[in-house]
Amino acid sequence: MALSGPTLTNPVLAGPTLPPARGPATHLVVLVHGYGADGQDLIGLAAHWQELLPTVAFAAPNAATRVAGGPGYQWFPISRIDPHEMQKGVEVAGPTLDSYLDAELARLGLPPERLALAGFSQGTMLSLHVGLRRKVKPAAIVGFSGLLAGLPPSLDSDIPPILLTHGDSDSVIPPQAMFLAANQLGVAGARVQWHLARGMGHGIDPEGLAMAGQFLNLAFRGLLKNTSKNADEVRCVYKPS
Repeated sequence: MALSGPTLTNPVLAGPTLPPARGPATHLVVLVHGYGADGQDLIGLAAHWQELLPTVAFAAPNAATRVAGGPGYQWFPISRIDPHEMQKGVEVAGPTLDSYLDAELARLGLPPERLALAGFSQGTMLSLHVGLRRKVKPAAIVGFSGLLAGLPPSLDSDIPPILLTHGDSDSVIPPQAMFLAANQLGVAGARVQWHLARGMGHGIDPEGLAMAGQFLNLAFRGLLKNTSKNADEVRCVYKPS
């Protein structure tokens, strides 16, 4: 299912960007922040990955609207963690992020398959929704502490590899949401890896952060492509203390 293009109600996004550590950009990672945050909240992740990804550009757009009466931005309003509400939200916000992705790729002169998405919380919901529906799928999707808003679309052989991480003590979005997402994506044909962080709340643990950098490196090198041999694979990583 294609996402619609810019409209009068589909604003142009802006936020911090970071050029490659070396040379012209060969790939782009777009970092999609969570509810009540902004692009500055996630652009700092790039520093942890640049050694592995020296020719990758990073961008972290601010969502289009501010949280009413609070700090930061929101991709869509949230009154409760309800699957139907989340699905409606990503459907409304999706085209705005999709247009931003196209604009950033064009700015850097990159083809759409050189893109990866990495989201946190609400940003994970949006990254999965948009990434799985783009005409040319991204090279990878990373989701920290989020959930899958609605069932995934019908997927074909170009489905991107997906990494999901979550804290086992997350009281905002329960860790069961990660297991449900991994199962639903796996059934739909995705190759999913997941990491459960012991004692972690609603955040990103150091091991999950390192795993994400390695995951992006492998994906950009074409080493995580979905094939008939590894389709429907769901891999887990859980290291109790």
